[in-house]
Amino acid sequence: MTDYKSELPLEARRRERHRPDSPVVMYQRWSELLFLHWAVPPEVVQAGLPEGLTVDTYEGQAWIGVVPFLMHGVRPRGLPPVPALSNFPELNLRTYVYDHIGRPGVWFYSLDTPNSVANWIARTFFHLNYRTARMEVRHGEREIDCRSELKQDNRFDEAQHYRWRREGRAFEAEPGSLEFFLAERYRLFAYDWKSRRLFSGRVHHVPYPLQAAKVSQYSKRLFSLSDLEEPDGGPDHTLCSAGVPITVHPLARVAPIQG
Repeated sequence: MTDYKSELPLEARRRERHRPDSPVVMYQRWSELLFLHWAVPPEVVQAGLPEGLTVDTYEGQAWIGVVPFLMHGVRPRGLPPVPALSNFPELNLRTYVYDHIGRPGVWFYSLDTPNSVANWIARTFFHLNYRTARMEVRHGEREIDCRSELKQDNRFDEAQHYRWRREGRAFEAEPGSLEFFLAERYRLFAYDWKSRRLFSGRVHHVPYPLQAAKVSQYSKRLFSLSDLEEPDGGPDHTLCSAGVPITVHPLARVAPIQG
């Protein structure tokens, strides 16, 4: 039985902040991120993970996050951005895991965007569950308003609506804090269910400038769309960020567990 109380040492998390030695394959900027998180029993997360990944916990709790944000200037290395393809909103449902080497990262249940080309590339070459959605983002004087409708079987699902604004001074997450656990993630894991192979990819950026989030509208629909029970009540933790520029590094196979 997995001992979910054996949490990763802080140094393992700090190491992920270092710039990868591998080459940059893509540039992008993530902006106006909202982080809505719910605490869930670790067994709920572990039950849906592929072989080779273990649920990551903070003080014995697993966390699942709903994260709407904007992508800007998405482009492969050596090519300029194309406005029609390089700028678009994204909405994802994510949780936190580590591999058998002890490297912490993000596991995505889903990633929804209106960009069908980017979605196809991400599904095909990065083994990520990108899905097509009809999305709209509006910037008010202070508030950000995001709506998303997932496309399924040539029909659009009910609208998910998020509205928030950044408040207070920006701060950097303190190592060891819950904010550090939730936001300071520089590795993703992906799984090719057909070949049963686990992959890991790195991103690099300066630490997020985090702020308090004043949330006036949110949805829990992403949970049920990923066959998870929708949590009772509102999020247990909220954060937001103006954003950061990102470098993306190659996806590599995670060596299988020996024995």
